[in-house]
Amino acid sequence: MEPELQESLIVRAPTPVNGSHIDDINRLELVLCDTEQPWRKRIGGAIALESKLLWRLAAPAVAVYMINYLMSMVTQILSGHLGNLQLAAASLGNTGIQVFAYGLMLGMGSAVETLCGQAYGARKYDMLGIYLQRSTILLMATSIPLTVIYIFCKPILLLLGEPERIATAAAIFVYGLIPQIFAYAANFPIQKFMQAQSIVAPSAYISLVTVLFHLLLTWLAVYKLGWGLFGAAIILSLSWWIIVIAQYVYIMTSSRCKHTWTGFSIQAFHGLPSFLKLSVASAVML
Repeated sequence: MEPELQESLIVRAPTPVNGSHIDDINRLELVLCDTEQPWRKRIGGAIALESKLLWRLAAPAVAVYMINYLMSMVTQILSGHLGNLQLAAASLGNTGIQVFAYGLMLGMGSAVETLCGQAYGARKYDMLGIYLQRSTILLMATSIPLTVIYIFCKPILLLLGEPERIATAAAIFVYGLIPQIFAYAANFPIQKFMQAQSIVAPSAYISLVTVLFHLLLTWLAVYKLGWGLFGAAIILSLSWWIIVIAQYVYIMTSSRCKHTWTGFSIQAFHGLPSFLKLSVASAVML
């Protein structure tokens, strides 16, 4: 356990209020403790309430990942309308190179979910913001070697046996995805920070609105402005940054995060080696 959590058994912060979620949890406890009701009725009521709680948390989270995947699909489909070569290049860039960065960043960002969950349960709410910043620092640093891989993706693809025409076109597409790497580095810690507090719906709404803008902007870039593969990739990167900025604004302005986000702190730079070990372990497990 992180050293900052050891004081949590003594020091208690005010409990953030999460409305209906807390009400359902309290109702679940009342149902289970109501010995006047038959056990079958208690079990049935508890299962219904537990299912409601799970769906309330899981459905928006699933929607976020599906919508994020849909953005890549939109980019790939519209790029495919330019020709078979462009379709092959976008497919290779999306499923061959981008997915590696996505998986690595998602895995490393999952360390935030582990530590933030512990801190939230121990009521050390200020530590959630610290863990968010630590993870962002580490993932931003990880983005640098990933950027090098993106820059040299053409010789890598040629080494793997891809035809030169496809490797060249895929490299153009991948160059436009470089800003997306750093968006991943900011996005996944933010998502896990919010999920640890059972805040999942805002990310789903933000992603839904963003994918609509993404469809329009990609169409304009590819068909009206003639930016081609590079333009489609740049718009995809831009869309991810829109999601990041919108989520960050939510954290800064929402009353639900006022106890867990207290601003930037130099403390975020402490304990980075141990945090890195946990992040790498999370990435390997994923």
